[in-house]
Amino acid sequence: MTPWLSVVGIGEDGLAALSPAARALVAAAATLIGGDRHLAMIPPDGRPRLAWGDNLRQAVGRIESLRGTQVCVLASGDPFDYGIATALARRFAVDEMTVVPAPGAFALACARLRWLRPEVETLTLHGRPLALLDLHLRPGARLLILSEDGGTPAAVARHLSERGFGPSPMTVFEHMGGNLERRFDGTASSWLEDRAADLNTIAVECCHAPGARIVPRVPGLADALYEHDGQLTKREIRAATIAALMPLPGQMLWDVGAGCGSVAIEWLRAEPTAQAVAIERHPGRLAMIARNALTFGVPRLAVIDGVVPSALAGLPPPDAAFVGGAVVAPGVLEACWTVLPSGGRLVANSVSLEAEARLIAFHREHGGELIRIAVSHADAIGRMTVLRPAMPVLQYAGTKP
Repeated sequence: MTPWLSVVGIGEDGLAALSPAARALVAAAATLIGGDRHLAMIPPDGRPRLAWGDNLRQAVGRIESLRGTQVCVLASGDPFDYGIATALARRFAVDEMTVVPAPGAFALACARLRWLRPEVETLTLHGRPLALLDLHLRPGARLLILSEDGGTPAAVARHLSERGFGPSPMTVFEHMGGNLERRFDGTASSWLEDRAADLNTIAVECCHAPGARIVPRVPGLADALYEHDGQLTKREIRAATIAALMPLPGQMLWDVGAGCGSVAIEWLRAEPTAQAVAIERHPGRLAMIARNALTFGVPRLAVIDGVVPSALAGLPPPDAAFVGGAVVAPGVLEACWTVLPSGGRLVANSVSLEAEARLIAFHREHGGELIRIAVSHADAIGRMTVLRPAMPVLQYAGTKP
């Protein structure tokens, strides 16, 4: 198919800075589409123009109705840096589109700060909660953040300070690459600018204050970091569980009988492009899971209220499933195994004899691996120290043929 839809990145320096190829695509278009700011950069010439409204899905539908004509979408900088090209690529085939990026906010900020782009973490807070920041807050991390609006830098500064990262140097760039470009520098705890221009990008170099809570990305976070009522996969067992589940890009996890959600949360923290659903029937734990997900920077965790296995019907199919407290529920292991694709992983933990019997029988029928995990912790008895064993866990891990 001959490409009919072009996506041209344009910066604050406007039409004159576009490459000849990009300008040719703009000139050849029968219809121009973009934000008001982008469309204003193209002199009036009588061609139909469509400005993005509040309903992106509707706007993409209108683009689809123009298939077969030459359409040019104007976008900010690199259209694939959380830009419109991402949504268009999900809707239109590769051979229908031509994408010409311009230097985006991340590239421009790195150039001004002399930061190495591969060593920087990027995220957008446009239409997304501030809780996303918590996934990235680690000493030494460098963050580049696309803002929602002019109030985002102050909100980020407050959030960093509340999380113990008040000493973090912050830089805010407005209108990078254009005549209105400005730069503000400070630290999160002493940030004085109440509002920036709506078009701004935030740079943060994460530094923590004494006593700040440090949460690495690796699985096996300290139990005390979670809000829980005792229904928690313990730290050492959780690390082994996540390793057996093997978080991979874009894959979906079912955390069945999720308790406080720790396994699903650490699955998402280990692979930022992954997805997860936590299924739990206890009302108090449902709210607990949601709060833990926000605290650990993974608000995208879906929390499902329901009794298994009936609650599994209609969920997005999993690539991996973890069964904890629900092992003894009739039919749960079988229901998860049935919907897993070839190569999908099932991991289940048990501490009771009844649950162990279920796992042994399941292993006998479907194969896989059974391991016993026994952990002891040092404890004081008078002036002496002993190792107290925790309840051993039998873990099943199987890959569907």
